[in-house]
Amino acid sequence: MRSIVIAAALAFGALTFAAAPAHADQAPVYTGVLSRVAVGGYDPVAYFTDGQPVRGSSAFRINHQGFEYRFASAQHLAAFRANPAHYAPQYGGYCAWAVSQGYTAAGNPNNWRIVDGRLYLNYNDEIQTRWERDIPGHIRSANGNWPNVLSR
Repeated sequence: MRSIVIAAALAFGALTFAAAPAHADQAPVYTGVLSRVAVGGYDPVAYFTDGQPVRGSSAFRINHQGFEYRFASAQHLAAFRANPAHYAPQYGGYCAWAVSQGYTAAGNPNNWRIVDGRLYLNYNDEIQTRWERDIPGHIRSANGNWPNVLSR
């Protein structure tokens, strides 16, 4: 009995790290399967103001398009509230390179780049390096694939 409980706990724990399935009937924001928190709980405004990822706080949060965004300060929350389209990551926080290739993958809040005033996330260091080889081309491809890539 104990081994069944342990196996069930491990299986449940693995689900918390899985990416949300990409289906057209879901809102197009990447979160973990059991989470409704966008950008992995990081403050999307901080990328623009601090130049680095900063963990948000549940004390400063807003629901936007059905998902919770967290911020490091009341000022960042106010900035997002005033212009969420400017601060929210492109492609719903999915990996920008993956979207450019026609599929979705988790966006990692620690693999990011601001291009032309827009925040882009990538899956990991290796994928970000691939994306950086032709950022304008990958953005064009991703823009053409988004949001239809969610139904693939």
